[in-house]
Amino acid sequence: MAMEMGGPLDDGGIAARSDPFDLFQSWMKEAEGAEPSDPNAMALATVGAGGLPNVRMVLLKGADANGFVFYSNAESIKGGELAANPQAAINFHWKTLRRAVRAQGAVTQVSDAEADAYFATRPKDSQIGAWASPQSRVMEGRFVFEKAIAEYALKYALTKVPRPPYWTGWRLTPLRFEFWRDRPFRLHDRLVYVRDSPDAPWRTERLFP
Repeated sequence: MAMEMGGPLDDGGIAARSDPFDLFQSWMKEAEGAEPSDPNAMALATVGAGGLPNVRMVLLKGADANGFVFYSNAESIKGGELAANPQAAINFHWKTLRRAVRAQGAVTQVSDAEADAYFATRPKDSQIGAWASPQSRVMEGRFVFEKAIAEYALKYALTKVPRPPYWTGWRLTPLRFEFWRDRPFRLHDRLVYVRDSPDAPWRTERLFP
């Protein structure tokens, strides 16, 4: 028997759609209007050579039926882990909306054309930073970084900044989605989409909180 309106089970839960990307885009649009900063921030989890999980925050730069796209330095720790084990998990947490979305799946590099196109949209200072920063390496001192920034800024002062050959993007193609919504008394909604391969149809499950 359903509880009265206002109680912990006052609705039918998250409304499922046939395509989880449609639901994700709807939630993302709401997050863009509600979250004070970086609604596209997501935790990215990879696995190192010793089997130890590794997680960090990155920014989502594209999402469609093909997957979730993010960019970084391929020679960074995350880049090395993705090269060795091209699988990952991501998690969005929109605290203001009291919602979360997580996904798991295989990861592939985007094409050079895609990486070039996105790199061209970055602010010039960020483009220069991509050249100046050997990401994830030990830094002898901040002055070393600042010197490299100054050198590349001078080099590209009057020209467009090309994309570094080691700077690229990845696309996570999910086999599993979970949509989570906070509910009173920790009686949360959990809607899961699962498929056996990227070409297989989605099926849905409801999980206990």
